[in-house]
Amino acid sequence: MTFPAIPNPAATVVLVRPGRDGGVEIFMNRRPEKMETYAGAYVFPGGRVEESDRSEKMLTLVRGRSPAEAQQTLATETDPEFCLGYWVAAARELFEEAGILFYLRADGVAAAEENLSSRLAVKRRNLQQGTIDFPGLLESERLHCDVGRLTYFFHRITPEHYPVRFDTRFFLAALPQGQSPLHSSEEVAESLWITPKAALARFESGIFPMAPPTVLVLRTLAEHETWKALEMAFRMT
Repeated sequence: MTFPAIPNPAATVVLVRPGRDGGVEIFMNRRPEKMETYAGAYVFPGGRVEESDRSEKMLTLVRGRSPAEAQQTLATETDPEFCLGYWVAAARELFEEAGILFYLRADGVAAAEENLSSRLAVKRRNLQQGTIDFPGLLESERLHCDVGRLTYFFHRITPEHYPVRFDTRFFLAALPQGQSPLHSSEEVAESLWITPKAALARFESGIFPMAPPTVLVLRTLAEHETWKALEMAFRMT
């Protein structure tokens, strides 16, 4: 008898911004053709929750949500620190794949610093290469991870017949002022901003491959035609 694979905990970020016409645009990545999972598909930034995402050291660097609040939001009996790890993983993966970092200065101010962006660009590559971990990166710049910018809104577990499964928590987040996502990176062939309806139209025409959870998220977002409607529906910060 073959038992289903155990789902890997994962987190995904749907990065959004106001469109020129008052609508909503979402940020999507196309995965390289040689990736093991969803090769060539259009996805949102995300990946597995790592041990360091819920380590004692990491949790001291998190602002915007407590472990107890994370557990309550997910409505689960899972360990509170483990729950908060989903938020951290979402923030870390967004930084690794797109170069967008949700942070606060150690003094609690979300202010930019001269040369910070260039230093973070170098350290993002170090993070990808495994020569530094996320807590170490934040400490080196005296930053805190601001997970209060992430709004939880969707949960998906890969069906049992798949050989590789994920227990994925989806988060919605507005593009922070003064930051721009990378067009490509180590795990991203290319990226684009697109409206949910346009992405769905391309998917239905067969030129925009996507996994079922991505399609479900887009259909949900497409119901909110304006930026104000989206902000109100999900209480985005």
